[in-house]
Amino acid sequence: MIQFSRFQLDNGLRVIVHEDDSTPMAAVNVLYNVGAKDESPDKTGFAHLFEHLMFSGSGNAPDFDVPIQEAGGENNAFTNSDITNFYNIIPIDNLETVLWLESDRMLDLNIDERKLDIQRKVVVEEFKETCLNQPYGDVWHHVADMAYKVHPYRWPTIGKIPKHVEDATLDDVQSFYKKHYCPNNAILVIAGNVETENIKQLTQKWFADIPAGERSERKLPVEPPQKEFIQRKHQANVPLDALFMAFHVPARSDKDYYAIDIMSDVLCNGKSARLYRKLLKEQKLFSQIDAYITGNIEPGLLIIEGKPADGVKLEDAETAIWKELELLKTEVISEQELQKYKNKIESTLVFSEASVLNKAINLAFFELLGDPNIINEEVHHYRNLKAEQIHEMANRILTRENCSELFYMRKE
Repeated sequence: MIQFSRFQLDNGLRVIVHEDDSTPMAAVNVLYNVGAKDESPDKTGFAHLFEHLMFSGSGNAPDFDVPIQEAGGENNAFTNSDITNFYNIIPIDNLETVLWLESDRMLDLNIDERKLDIQRKVVVEEFKETCLNQPYGDVWHHVADMAYKVHPYRWPTIGKIPKHVEDATLDDVQSFYKKHYCPNNAILVIAGNVETENIKQLTQKWFADIPAGERSERKLPVEPPQKEFIQRKHQANVPLDALFMAFHVPARSDKDYYAIDIMSDVLCNGKSARLYRKLLKEQKLFSQIDAYITGNIEPGLLIIEGKPADGVKLEDAETAIWKELELLKTEVISEQELQKYKNKIESTLVFSEASVLNKAINLAFFELLGDPNIINEEVHHYRNLKAEQIHEMANRILTRENCSELFYMRKE
C-alpha cells in the first residue's frame, strides 16, 4: 500500500507527497497537463519542442542541468499526446535545488530568438533522423492518420511535418508557454525520505508566489466510431515488409481498460503468448511480432505489428493474424492462461513500485486521471478480471470494421 498526502496551493498547483524512508534520495516529478493533443493542426510538434525549451534556462538559472549535476542528481523528461512530464532524482539534502529550478522555469522560462532557433534546429533534426531517415520511422504518421479523422491523436507527438516547428515564432512559443506551463495546469509529486509538513513549507516557499495562468476549458473533438475497414499500402526503402493493424479501444480511465490490457498480453507478451508462439515459433510466418495498447487518456489504440518471415506474403501474414484473433473471439481463454498474465502484470506492478521515481511519476499521472489512489487499486482490477470479460472485449474490439491496417512494403 503506497501512502501519500495531497494538498493544493492557492494558485492551483496540486501537490502529492509520498514518504519513503528506505531511500536517501528524493524524486521530484512535475507533470504538465499538455501534450500533442493541445496543438493546432497547423502548428504541431509544439509540446515536444517545449520539452527541449524547458531545459534552455530560466530567469535565475541560465542552465538547468549544471546545478542538478553539481547537486548529485539526474533529470529528464518525456512528452506524449496527453502530457509533458519532467522528473528529477536527487539526494535528499539537495532537494531544494530541484524545487528552485522547477519553480523558476514554471515562473520565468527564458525564451529568446537565439534559444528558440537552437531548439528548433534540434527538434527538426530529430524529426529527420527518427521519422524520415530511419526505416519505418514514419509508421505512426500513417497509422494515426488512418485511425483518427477528427481527434488530435491523428498526428504524432513529434509533429505532422518539420515545417510546423521550423516556422514557430517567438510569439507562438511564448503564447503556448503562458497558456500551458502554469501552476494550475501542473501536478508536483515529491517522493522519498521527506516529511509532509516540511514539503508543505518548501512548496509554499518556492511555488506559492507563481501566478495562476488563464486556463481555458479543453474542448477536443470526439472521434466517431470507425465503421469500415481501412487499408493503406506504402512503399519505402526498408529491409523487410511490415504489417501494422490498429484497433480503437476505450480510454485509460475506462472500466474496460484492464481487460483490453490483458487481452493484448494474451496476444503477444512473452514467448508463450499466442501470436509469438503460433505464428513465429510454430508456423514460422513472422520474424518479429508484437501487440500492445497505446494507453492514451482518451480512447486509444490496440496495435498489432509484425514483419513476415522471408518469402511470406503480407496477405498470408495478415490472414494468419485474423485467424488467431477469431479464435480469441470464439473460445473463452482458460483460467490457467488468464492467471499467467495476471501474475505477470502483478509482478511488473510490484517491481515498478520499488522505485521511488516510478511511484512519483505514477502518482502524478493518476492524479491527472482523477484519483492518485489508482496506484493502489490497479492490482485489484487485474486480479478481479474474468475470462468472460476478455472474451467480450475481443468480440467488441477485434472486428474488421474497427481496424486500420498498413502494409509497409519495401521497394523492389
